[in-house]
Parts: sequence; structure tokens; C-alpha cells
Amino acid sequence: MLPFGYETDEDGAMSHLMLLPESRDALPMLDQRDAVGLDTEFMREKTYYAELCLVQVAAGETLLGIDPKQDDDQSAFWRRLGELDWVVHSARQDLEVIYQTTGVLPTELFDTQIAAGLIGLQPQLGYAALVKELFDAELPKTHTRANWARRPLPDEFLHYAAEDVEYLLPAADALAEKLDARGRLEWARADSALLLDRALYEPDIDNAIDRVKGARNLHGRRRSAAALLAGWREERAIQRNKPRQWILRDNVLMEIATRLPDSMRALAAIPDMPARFADRNGSAILDLVKQSAAEESDYRPPGAPDEAQKALLKRMQAIVARVARELGLANEVVASRKELSALITSNDRNSRVFRDWRRELVGDELLALL
Repeated sequence: MLPFGYETDEDGAMSHLMLLPESRDALPMLDQRDAVGLDTEFMREKTYYAELCLVQVAAGETLLGIDPKQDDDQSAFWRRLGELDWVVHSARQDLEVIYQTTGVLPTELFDTQIAAGLIGLQPQLGYAALVKELFDAELPKTHTRANWARRPLPDEFLHYAAEDVEYLLPAADALAEKLDARGRLEWARADSALLLDRALYEPDIDNAIDRVKGARNLHGRRRSAAALLAGWREERAIQRNKPRQWILRDNVLMEIATRLPDSMRALAAIPDMPARFADRNGSAILDLVKQSAAEESDYRPPGAPDEAQKALLKRMQAIVARVARELGLANEVVASRKELSALITSNDRNSRVFRDWRRELVGDELLALL
């Protein structure tokens, strides 16, 4: 085990474990670095935005622990960290919580999960499985559901957190060597860079309806009502930093959009409608329902694919399977079935299938079919 803001005794065993007293204490150890390994621990059960609870940074052979809940100015730390390249495993959630908390993203990203898929390992491979594959080392996953917001953090939590970055930089080196030998190192960098799009981590109020279970089957005024209600709910969830389901559950939202109540009495009669919610928000909800009459949506629920579309999808899947087999990769690494379906149904030309390395290997051929 490498040090995590603590020192080891003479025989190398872990002794007293502690976080860095202040974030600025990390700056000297980041000064000579171009890249760092990074992982986070966070909680999101009771908030809209995930609560960043711990940041683990591998700076060379030193593992640093930064407590975002400390009462110190951490702007210098995050400014410096944003100037570096980051190595992260399955980076999307880590990037989301960091960006939404600090506004910072790395200069460049190397996602070791993406890299592993591009050398032919299982797609979506977990970090512990990757460490086992590369280094034949076992990482116990004993605190995956820990309460990381508690203070002080127990030593065993910090030991667990240290393991999540201990192998990141060696893994990146090993994967980069294998990728380079196959001529695929730039593929991993390009795919990792797709995660640096800030739009991925910005709240999307306009499309909040896409997160309402069952709403895809609505049309006309009911679709419009559901969209207005979902946007209203999203705004309040953001303002209060509460989970959207705590503001208004999906099933209740769908009942409102379906029944289109026109009075407080009709609203209160909605199944599972909380009385306190109706009392506090009834006027606003009824106004949105009324507004939906003037904004009737021309959206139509997606229909089942016709025979021509099914045949086209099979041809596209066959092309992807052939290319993936030649490369020794899983089909979904080249292009997933969901991506291919979207190319057919939405005529999406901004798909990653038509970008970077995929364009030449499979994208142009698929485009010709379309």
C-alpha cells in the first residue's frame, strides 16, 4: 500500500492515517506533475447534486487525500489540478461531481476503463477487475456503500479510498504501452476526450421530460403537460438541491399529465398526491396544466421499427461485428446496438460512430447504408 497522506513504519506497514490538513498542502506535490491519478467518494441519495466527500490524488508514488468539506479555501488546489492531465477509471460520475462542485475539468483525460476496452478486455470492466488483470492484485471492495459524508472518516474508509488510486498511474502506463503497440493509443485519448464536454454535466431543464418514466408514450396536450411539469420539478429540485423524486414522484407527475385536473379538488384527487404538496404548489401546477392547452406538443410516441428498419439494423450490426472481430474488440466498443438504432430512427450524424477512429473503420460504411 502506498502512503495516503500518512507515513509508514519501518517495516512498511500502514501506521497513522490522516487527510492533508489543508488543500494547499498538496500544491508542492503537484508542482512537478503533468498527470495525476484521481478518484472521488461522494453521496447523492439526499441531494440533487452529488455531495463531494473525498478526493484521492495519486501524484507519482504519493497518494494525497483532500477533504472537500474542510473549512479552507480550496480554489488554488482546484486551479492547479485543472492544469494537469487526469487518469480516472470510469470517469463520467467523478467528472460530473467535480465539475458541478468546482467548475473544473482536466486539461486531458485518460479513462482506464475505456482504454481496457480498446485492448480487448471486457467493456465496462471494473477497477478491481482491471487491477487483478494487470497486476494480479486483489482489492477488497468492503466500503462501496459507506457513508462518506460522516466525520471523522474512519481509518478503514481511508485505506479503502487509497486503494482506488494506488494502481491508477501504473495501470495507465501498462494500458498505454499495450495500446501503443496496437496503434490505438490515440483512440483511447479520443474516446476519453468525449467525456470532457461540459454539456454532459449541466442540468438540462428543457429535456427534463426524458427522465420521467412512461412519458415517452404520451402525445398531444398530455405530452406538453408532462414536459412543463418535468421542467418545473427540475428547477425546484435544483433550487432546493433535493432529488427530483422528493419534489414530485414520477407516477404522480404522470397522473397529473394524464388527467389534466382543472381545480384544486381534482388535483387533490390524483392518486398518491401528497396533501401538503397540493396545498403548497397547487396553484402553480394548475397553471402549468392550463398552459399545456396552448402548447400542445406535436410529439408522437416512437413506434415499433418496421421491417425495412429491422433489416437495416441487422446489416449495420453485421458490419460492426465484422470490424470488432477483426480488431479483437467487443461489438459495443465499436458501436452499440442503441447507437445504431439511433442512427436509423433519429438520423443522428453527430454520433461518435462518425468521428475519430470509428469514422474510417466503420462509420463511412454505415453512412453509405443510411
